[in-house]
Amino acid sequence: MPAKKSKLSRFELGKYYLANLFLRGVIGGMRLLPYERRIATMGAIVRGLAPIVGFRARVRRNLKLTRPDLPENEINRICRAVPDNAGRAIMEHFSPEDFIARQSTAKVSGEGVASFDTAVAEGKPVMMITAHFGHYLAARIALQHRSGQPIGCLYRRMANPYFNDMYVEAFYETGSPMFEQGRRGMVEMVRTLKSGGIIAIVSDLHAIGGEELTFFGKPAVTSVLNAELALKYKAVMIPCYAVRQPNGIDFEIVLHEPVPHSDPKTMTQYTNDDLEVMVRKHMGQWFWIHRRWKAWKGLGVQPEDMP
Repeated sequence: MPAKKSKLSRFELGKYYLANLFLRGVIGGMRLLPYERRIATMGAIVRGLAPIVGFRARVRRNLKLTRPDLPENEINRICRAVPDNAGRAIMEHFSPEDFIARQSTAKVSGEGVASFDTAVAEGKPVMMITAHFGHYLAARIALQHRSGQPIGCLYRRMANPYFNDMYVEAFYETGSPMFEQGRRGMVEMVRTLKSGGIIAIVSDLHAIGGEELTFFGKPAVTSVLNAELALKYKAVMIPCYAVRQPNGIDFEIVLHEPVPHSDPKTMTQYTNDDLEVMVRKHMGQWFWIHRRWKAWKGLGVQPEDMP
């Protein structure tokens, strides 16, 4: 958990303050461009920086672990597409007014749409299980517009406390409630579920304290908390993906059938497998930069087994 301002030294605060000024300047300058151009430009900037900051090496390592069958030209394409998508998502996050206007009417499709509509109409709690794929906030915007209901989101505080203020403010532009990762956020999220609300959670991160399941056929430490909450509060658990379209700007929101209620590990493995199907269809849209398969207390892929 990132430290709060009161826990940081003067040197750390000064470093973060200067970084915040730089980042705000870059984002503010980019916002002077027309929406479509600024999104594409930020994608190009992050794509250009990827080899320098190590993103490309991380993508290659994860692909070598999980998809050693890929030809070199496809690996190169994914190495370009992943940071491009990440850069676009960053600028979309900090362009909330234009992003909301563009994605409110995004196409919503998939076999899970009827289940979503029915659950909302009946006032059942709904958990939208999503991932760092495309841009999950596009799904939040479109589904809030479709349902007329707020969708709560869990977020993790950024390490830079000054820049975090801007980050969270942009989050709130896309809707509320927002739940900061931690005990208080969990209490608020549970309260939303108990009242029959809708929440959205990204489920594709390495989770300390999680169970060893699989993702792309490799052991991946994964939190089963989402499934535990769904079982406890009888929530409808729907895999949800915002698929970036070929123009790089628009999205299609795809909802899959609800996860069958059984036990937490089986349900969570189901969501891992469901995400894998989507990633295989759109390899450049998942955040392959994540250390998804790292080890924890003997679980996950051990360092000596990583490429």
